[in-house]
Amino acid sequence: MRERTPSTQTSLAGSLLLAHPALRDPNFRRTVILMTADGKEGSMGMVLNRPLGRSLGTLGGDFALGPLADTPLYSGGPVQTKQLILAAWQSQPNGFQLHLGIEPEKAASLLPEKDTHVRAYFGYAGWSAGQLKRELSQNTWIIADAPRDLFAQPGDLTLWRKTLGREGAQWRLLADEPDSPDLN
Repeated sequence: MRERTPSTQTSLAGSLLLAHPALRDPNFRRTVILMTADGKEGSMGMVLNRPLGRSLGTLGGDFALGPLADTPLYSGGPVQTKQLILAAWQSQPNGFQLHLGIEPEKAASLLPEKDTHVRAYFGYAGWSAGQLKRELSQNTWIIADAPRDLFAQPGDLTLWRKTLGREGAQWRLLADEPDSPDLN
């Protein structure tokens, strides 16, 4: 993986932010965030590995019996946690295409397409102007490339461990460290 810092990249959109193993904030502890927007006004992303253990069908209404009933629900972050955001990820030969904030009809139409994964998120992660840059300078986050098969992987704690471990031997050791070293 190539190392990237805020000074070598103009936008983090499309990148992953991996929570540093020492980060204890319960909103972001051991999270993988797909950055969807990053600019002078602020930054936004989706936490990818906080499954809620439910699907859209459990919300009732049109979702109960519709084509999106089995779509998994995730906590996308601590901002606007009642807002439902649908996302579709399509693997492509040279990367991926993300459809974010799409209507249910659009999400349903993408379901049958090859290498397409649809997920639903309550909320998102957001940073005000300059906030993420400060956090990056404090080594709160590790910047990583998003693999083509990102959404095909389990969206739980194993995603953080596996993705962080890809960043090198040092990170692999830290990724496998137990939450409570005294239980080791």
